[in-house]
Amino acid sequence: MAHPMTPREAVIAELTAAGGPFALQQVGEPGANLRVYTTGPKSLRDVLLATRDHTDNTFLVYEDERVSFADHFQRVARLAHWLQDVGVVKGDRVAIGMRNYPEWPVSFFACQAIGAVAVTLNAWWTGPELVYGLSDSGTKVALLDAERLASLTPHLAEVPELQVLVARDEQQRTAASQWETTLASYNRRLELPEVVIESSDYASIMYTSGTTGFPKGALHTHANHVTNIQNTLLSATAAAALVPNPDSSASVPQPSSLQTFPFFHIGGLTGLYMSAIGGAKLVLMYRWNADQAIDLIAREKIRSWGGVPTVVRQVLEHPRAASGELDSLVSIGSGGAPVPEDLIKRVGDMFESRVAPGNGYGATETTSAIITNGGAEYLAHPNSVGRPIVTVDVRIVDDAGNDCAPGKIGELWVRGPNVFAGYWDKPEATEQAFNRGWFLSGDLGYVDEEGFYYVVDRKKDVIIRAGENVYCAEVEGVLHHHPDIADVALIGLPHRELGEEVAAVVELKPGADLSAVELQSYVAEHLAKFNVPSRVFFSDEPLPRTATGKVLKRDLKQRYVA
Repeated sequence: MAHPMTPREAVIAELTAAGGPFALQQVGEPGANLRVYTTGPKSLRDVLLATRDHTDNTFLVYEDERVSFADHFQRVARLAHWLQDVGVVKGDRVAIGMRNYPEWPVSFFACQAIGAVAVTLNAWWTGPELVYGLSDSGTKVALLDAERLASLTPHLAEVPELQVLVARDEQQRTAASQWETTLASYNRRLELPEVVIESSDYASIMYTSGTTGFPKGALHTHANHVTNIQNTLLSATAAAALVPNPDSSASVPQPSSLQTFPFFHIGGLTGLYMSAIGGAKLVLMYRWNADQAIDLIAREKIRSWGGVPTVVRQVLEHPRAASGELDSLVSIGSGGAPVPEDLIKRVGDMFESRVAPGNGYGATETTSAIITNGGAEYLAHPNSVGRPIVTVDVRIVDDAGNDCAPGKIGELWVRGPNVFAGYWDKPEATEQAFNRGWFLSGDLGYVDEEGFYYVVDRKKDVIIRAGENVYCAEVEGVLHHHPDIADVALIGLPHRELGEEVAAVVELKPGADLSAVELQSYVAEHLAKFNVPSRVFFSDEPLPRTATGKVLKRDLKQRYVA
């Protein structure tokens, strides 16, 4: 799509030219080649090794704990040696299931150091869901916190070969190996094991959606992740080049960020390794709390912060937002769910354009953002997700497979070196996700004459509630088992803070008497809390369906939005 080159695009063209700090080269067959970086790390092990340059600078802050980059590296080395000693070899799967504790980054980078594949379990999953992830991935060792182990313990017989190392288990109520005591015996193993990691090696499995009722493990290579790193660094470098610095001699404070996305989310994982490679201080929270977030931003002089729209709104609309406690911020990002236009305008108005808003459109399968919008362009186009990143090709395609004209809605197809390797052990699902090398996002959108992209709806039957994917088929499958329910459909309704809220439209069996509270409790017994419908509508007539039996969810949305 031809459009006039903006100042930002001119800077990026210079940075990515031959000999530039983000030089690109074409690889692959003509007509299907990819643009890849010739500079930067080749693996996440390289990212870890680069953190040694930051030595005593603070890396992780959690409550009253402060972990330096040097301390973190040593903890990673000790855990990496323990993993090898219990039999983990390159390519084995190691699961991580815990809150955003300092042990999570240590666990992730220990996997990357020895070539193990990190399986990032959703920390909100129930026991049966954890078992599914562990079994589906063929996990050999699980690194868990005490809460996740408590959920899993009644089901351990279903994963009899699993080895467990548990962190944050102050009561030591389990027979699992304890983090502190186990790694204390590795205090002299402070260098990484010698393992050769290639960019094509697998690095992670992150569970994402489907409409089949079961999550699928998105398999990423090291190349996927380091491409995401270079894309992000390039965007930041270009943005800095466009802002004049009148006093180049002034000392630059250490970059710092408040982590609100969970690490098992691609947005959270991106925040982790971007902080690592950038030498940034990363401040963690036990759970989200707007008051505590403002305290931490003020105390730690946080420069970068973001989250799903509901999180950003809670802080910007907080009575303390105008108190000066947010004055250290220079950027606020939002994503993981549709970002309301008024939220972006509030950032611009509140900080008088001193703080740059940012947004990124992407998915687990694309290893985070593939289209980004930020700064002045975002304030000028608050409904747009922006322009594609430099390594990515994006098409808007109609149902016949033809490229759509500007302004016409179609499905977003994506190609680039950051697109994942496929779904773990699911070749049919992988084949369905691609068309001649293009990843089919399942999202509907359009591009305007200036080259700005807009996402308007989703083809996939997924509801995004505060950044968490709710898979309709999974919840519907649970509700169909309820003895009082004849038929049910899940729909997403617009919500000012959550982006969308989960609504269930239910047809009861004749003579049945089921309340909304009873239905919600039933879902909560089987699935993580974010799957529980917050709205329940009981229908006295059969749900509208097509001739082939599919529920007309668009009709239901129109009815219940009103």
